[in-house]
Amino acid sequence: MSFETHATPTAGGRSAAQLDEIDRAILSELHKDGRVSIRVLAERVHISRTNAYARLDRLLSEHVITGFTAEVSPHRAGLGTSAYVLLTIEQNSWRTVAGALRKIRYIEHLAMVGGDFDVLALVRAPDNAALREVVLEQIQSVKGVRGTRTWLVFDEAEGRGPEWVPAGK
Repeated sequence: MSFETHATPTAGGRSAAQLDEIDRAILSELHKDGRVSIRVLAERVHISRTNAYARLDRLLSEHVITGFTAEVSPHRAGLGTSAYVLLTIEQNSWRTVAGALRKIRYIEHLAMVGGDFDVLALVRAPDNAALREVVLEQIQSVKGVRGTRTWLVFDEAEGRGPEWVPAGK
């Protein structure tokens, strides 16, 4: 199984960063523990600290790594109701609608999608009343939103995720 990133360059440059085995090992280690020190990171991927700093700087500057964050349990943090809200929007209104939706509290993630709906939004709210307010009062009042459909989330599980390091490493 090959993990080389082969992307066709576009007018603006590469569409994806070229990652080698060491880059993928760094991503794997940081994905496991984003607070790991450079010294420990370098030891784990078998490179010098100078090389680790340089690679981390490059991964950050090329936006392969877009930030470091804590993983928060929504339920334990008081957001006990989750739902996926599917939206149909007016043609060519994605940027305007997305800009308005980004300002609405409790919307965690937005994606423009293909298929029967145009936008998929993940909403995490304290309770059903707050979810109702977000969907019926706030989302549906956004200019360009034609309709919504809400799917309640009863349980969640983490997927396997991407393979940053080839199998057997």
